[in-house]
Amino acid sequence: MILKKTIAGFASALFLAAVTLAAGGQSAPMKTASQTSAASEQNWWKNAVIYEIYPRSFQDSNGDGVGDLNGITRRLDYLKELGVDAVWLTPIYPSPQVDFGYDISDYKNIDPQYGTLADFDRLIAEANKRHIRILMDMVMNHTSDQHKWFLQSRSSRTNPYRDWYVWHDGKGETNTSKGEPPNNWQSLFGHSAWQWDAKTRQYYYHKFYIQQPDLNWNNPKVHAAFEDIVRFWLARGVGGFRFDAITTLYEDPNLTDEGIVKDSSGNPIINAYGDPQLDNSKTDNLPGLHPVVQEMRATADAFNSNRFPGTRVLIGETYLPNIAELAKMYGPPKTPEFELPMDTQVGLINKLDVAAFRAKLTDVETRIGGHTPMLVFDNHDNARLDMRYGDGVHDTDIQRVISTILFASRGAALFYYGDEIGMKTTPPTRKEDVKDPIGITGWPREKGRDGERTPMQWDASANAGFSSAASTWLPVPPNYTTLNVQAAEADPNSLLAWYKSLIRLKKTTPALARGDNEMLDTANTKVLSWLRKTPGEPAVVVSVNFTAEPQTVSLTVPGSGSQAKTLLKTPGAPDPSSLQAIELGPYGVYVGEVQP
Repeated sequence: MILKKTIAGFASALFLAAVTLAAGGQSAPMKTASQTSAASEQNWWKNAVIYEIYPRSFQDSNGDGVGDLNGITRRLDYLKELGVDAVWLTPIYPSPQVDFGYDISDYKNIDPQYGTLADFDRLIAEANKRHIRILMDMVMNHTSDQHKWFLQSRSSRTNPYRDWYVWHDGKGETNTSKGEPPNNWQSLFGHSAWQWDAKTRQYYYHKFYIQQPDLNWNNPKVHAAFEDIVRFWLARGVGGFRFDAITTLYEDPNLTDEGIVKDSSGNPIINAYGDPQLDNSKTDNLPGLHPVVQEMRATADAFNSNRFPGTRVLIGETYLPNIAELAKMYGPPKTPEFELPMDTQVGLINKLDVAAFRAKLTDVETRIGGHTPMLVFDNHDNARLDMRYGDGVHDTDIQRVISTILFASRGAALFYYGDEIGMKTTPPTRKEDVKDPIGITGWPREKGRDGERTPMQWDASANAGFSSAASTWLPVPPNYTTLNVQAAEADPNSLLAWYKSLIRLKKTTPALARGDNEMLDTANTKVLSWLRKTPGEPAVVVSVNFTAEPQTVSLTVPGSGSQAKTLLKTPGAPDPSSLQAIELGPYGVYVGEVQP
């Protein structure tokens, strides 16, 4: 259907051009509705609302206690009503599930517990009907140790796949001793990043779990293999990819030890696994990753043609030390990289600090070369918003604050399933209940990521409407009887209603859809305020109170009057008499359209 509309649009444009030429070229050029639609289709991601689904936990359709693709298809109308443009699925490929899908054994199929390729094709088709794109997770740093490439690689030192992975001799190895690992590099999941393989008598490198051997990106065959994988899924109609752990593709070829991070007294900092904390300087964000992303972008862009209308977007998992490094992830003009590298600079402030938010939001507005920001506060690897920002008393109001920053700032917005109803982090209380190996290794200092991956809470029925199974892969939090989608939909003042209203404003209000961000009242340490403005359209002011005490702010918008039309405010809050007297309750929010 999109293809037919696009072709019709081009035909219409050609017809109008011919008419203009016949009239002597005197008519001013103007865009037709079809041309505007085509441009919007190609730039859909610039103001996109993207929803992350952890498939195991979203909706179980067959009663086995694990979410699946048909369950996601069943809930597409909910996502459409919410205002979602795209869904990012964490990995659904065949996997031994050591890291719940991030250990991939086959990149061109679907894990049976989630369904089949036919189920996936149906999900794509049904999502397309609702103008929702499906984005895949692309894991290129490592595979499962059960992938056929690695099984071949570890079979002998002379196997053609040997140099598809990172192998190295140990220190002091002899015929009877494996010696020591090649250097001090550590797995992000605890202990040495080197695993001894007795059969071929070498160590292989794994940045993550032992069962996730790192690929060797110095091998051109690895590049070619992933270009082929990307094309495979693009041909099936996916709207793009989120590239997992992308900054860890390359390691220092000299295998230099990493530095040990020390505290202010000069003592090594010990992490949750009992290891000294390293600076990751030799295993993260090395220069070689940029050409790889450029290759993948070029592969995706080849599909952005009349046959495949609309941009296939590339999103990067880009945990980076500063805004300058984030800016590099967009790539140079002639060899672009990610359309949307994740801005974790804002999302992981992890405290309600007005100055920090103001500085980071100004950075992403002014220091990424005019590219589109992508804000994200929550995902499957971090405790949910309540644990990182909440105070246990005003959690819902605080989540209104965070969601307003997310959706009322310029650019694309990514959020995590359950955020819209205020799902809580619910970690296991006993080690024997932990499913995430991180928690098993690091208990009790590190309880793992189970707490942010619990099943979606749909209603007050058994298992929160997630599954008909006797038990689910992770237990449903006990608060599901009152905190669920069904209850939220019946409450006009619910967090879910707030999300829907914000997203609708983001899509329909010109200043919020495409306007610049400009900070206001910049000396204020308790309230964050900013202006969204675009030429020819009314500006919008946004104020969010970062404290539990009521605040009154006075805002001045150059060239405008002192009045504003309320677009959205915390339930029960008064309409301001003017921009000079905006009253905000504890963690209150106000969004208003500036009047001339």
